[in-house]
Amino acid sequence: MSARRFDRWHLGAERLARALLGQTLVRVVRGRRLAGRIVETEAYLGGDDLGSHSAGGRRTLRNESMFLPGGHAYIYFVYGMHHCFNIVASPMNTGCAVLVRAIEPIDGCAGMAKRRGLAWLPGSRHAAIETKLLRALASGPARLCAALAIDRRLDGEDLTKSKRLFIERAPAVDSRRIVRGARVGIPYAGKWQHAALRFAIADHPCISRPFAAP
Repeated sequence: MSARRFDRWHLGAERLARALLGQTLVRVVRGRRLAGRIVETEAYLGGDDLGSHSAGGRRTLRNESMFLPGGHAYIYFVYGMHHCFNIVASPMNTGCAVLVRAIEPIDGCAGMAKRRGLAWLPGSRHAAIETKLLRALASGPARLCAALAIDRRLDGEDLTKSKRLFIERAPAVDSRRIVRGARVGIPYAGKWQHAALRFAIADHPCISRPFAAP
């Protein structure tokens, strides 16, 4: 029996960012499954959130997908070299989304490693080496997109129906295991750069970077 898809798109960006933790992100490339457990996210609220591409209701060709109904992909290209994968949060036309920052690779690790230009050594006898390799595959938005072959061609993809990019439902993460802190890499956002809208599974080895001490 196939896994059920995640369908809680109505939560709004902040709650969706928490709810996505522990869920399984799946990318199918030429019939091959690449998948990982979502372990780190960031919420972008639109409206007054100066960290959001849709701040102040700004709507452009680049960010048009942010205004689609919840459950669509918003993928943008940054620094002329990296892609970032976001999931639009309901309601429609609010321009809010969740950036998926890191996954714990589960299926298709060799394929991910090849796309990242890394050597994959399955079944390592040393747990520390295995963990380091897993973390290197998709711990960060750009690494994640490279590993899963996610680029602008998937911008606007409907994750509720797509056969090439979707979220499978998995057990929710206990709220006591979720940490939150300031988002990363938005110094232009004024007070919003300090908003505690980054979420992760506590102490997970595959998150992109540690959280600052409270």
